[in-house]
Amino acid sequence: MQKLVLASNNAGKVKEFKALLAPLNFEVIPQGELGIPAAEEPHYTFVENALAKARHASAASGLPALADDSGICAHALNGEPGVLSARYAGEPADDVANNQKLIQNLLAYTDRGAHYVCALVMVNSANDPEPLVVQTRWYGQIVDRAKGSNGFGYDPYFFLPELGLTAAELEPAKKNLISHRGLALRELISQLQSRA
Repeated sequence: MQKLVLASNNAGKVKEFKALLAPLNFEVIPQGELGIPAAEEPHYTFVENALAKARHASAASGLPALADDSGICAHALNGEPGVLSARYAGEPADDVANNQKLIQNLLAYTDRGAHYVCALVMVNSANDPEPLVVQTRWYGQIVDRAKGSNGFGYDPYFFLPELGLTAAELEPAKKNLISHRGLALRELISQLQSRA
């Protein structure tokens, strides 16, 4: 199995990536297990932040690294919370507070459209001149009441009209098929295979 450092310590993301990458013979190692601290994320775009995280994890470990930067963008709020999704309500990161702030900020709007974004970046080394870069979107709506217990982050409030369910009501295997992260990973896998 090829070792791959995941530039995240988010338990939900680690679980999803391990499940999605297991069939490809990648041993996914969260950066925290190697004592690698989180990278700075000063950028305004998901792609730039993901690239910074991947290069940081690869430099610290000497291994290939995979990073994602993801979040939710509410259309009525001009894309907020965007890259600030994890800490929308401030430090420390708190899913309950983040969701409360998002719903409060949307009260004045009838447009509840939103989309999750996932930017995935994989580097073979810290100075890789050709990182693999993928960015995908998953569309839905923000609802006022939480439903489901399978997801994390904004999932209990992210409603999928075509399914009549929130992301947190989906079985994990189903979510991995249709989510922003699942779509991005499949596209990344396609790019990896085309390079082989």
